[in-house]
Amino acid sequence: MGEAIAITKTENPRIYVACLAAYNNGYLHGRWIDAAQDAWAIYDDVKAMLAASPITEAEEWAIHDYEGFGNVRISEYAGFAYVSELAAFIAEHGELGLCLLEHYSGEIEEAREALEDRYIGTYSSLADYAQEVTEDSITIPQALAYYIDWQAMARDAEMSGDVFTVQTAWDSIHVFAG
Repeated sequence: MGEAIAITKTENPRIYVACLAAYNNGYLHGRWIDAAQDAWAIYDDVKAMLAASPITEAEEWAIHDYEGFGNVRISEYAGFAYVSELAAFIAEHGELGLCLLEHYSGEIEEAREALEDRYIGTYSSLADYAQEVTEDSITIPQALAYYIDWQAMARDAEMSGDVFTVQTAWDSIHVFAG
């Protein structure tokens, strides 16, 4: 299998939750909240933000911004359980987890299944993977070895759906079974 390469960490996922009562009355009141915590802890932070609102008895909130989720879209009224689960996955798996969530459009179960059941390894290129798996499967006569186009084999494997890749760095390609 490919050489293990360290996965870089992304910024900590967080959400900006705004008080809608304040917003509707011309005030900008909200708080950045760490999303990599339990859903109830996020809710407690939102309750504390609402309690400090310039509008008394404020109850309604909305997520007005977020960061650390890459290209995964967090809707205005996303549930805290979903946000917390996404953030925990990113915190646990770093850049690779974030790239998988982006690949699967935020479908965390798909990303988790790919990581747990279909992860093949990390390679410098998909061609390196194609060469390794081929050489581990068959003996290639030395006279033919220089004529094999590993890049074409890699491209064919990806285009056919046999594998898909996630790139976390210029020389860090994570290969998954299709």
